Amino acid sequence: MGFMDNLKAKLSPAKDKVSDLAQQHGDKIDQGLDKAARTVDAKTKGKYSDKIVSGTQKAKGAVDKLAQKDGGGTPPTPGSTPPPTS
Repeated sequence: MGFMDNLKAKLSPAKDKVSDLAQQHGDKIDQGLDKAARTVDAKTKGKYSDKIVSGTQKAKGAVDKLAQKDGGGTPPTPGSTPPPTS
C-alpha cells in the first residue's frame, strides 16, 4: 500500500465526520459565513464587496459539497427530472 493509500484510509473517518457535521449544521454555517461577510464588508467599507460575495458563495458551495454523502454533486431539485445517464 502506497503513502497516498495510507493517507486516504486514515482520513476517511474524518471526512465522514465532517460530512455529517456539514449536513447537521449547514444552516448555521451559512449564517456564520453571511455574518462574517457582512462584517468584513463593513470593515473594508465596501471596497472588496464583489470579492467577498464571490468568496462567500464558494465557501457555501464547498459546505454543500461536503454535506453530500455520495459526492455526486448537487442533489436534484424536488420535482425536477434527473439528468440522463449514458
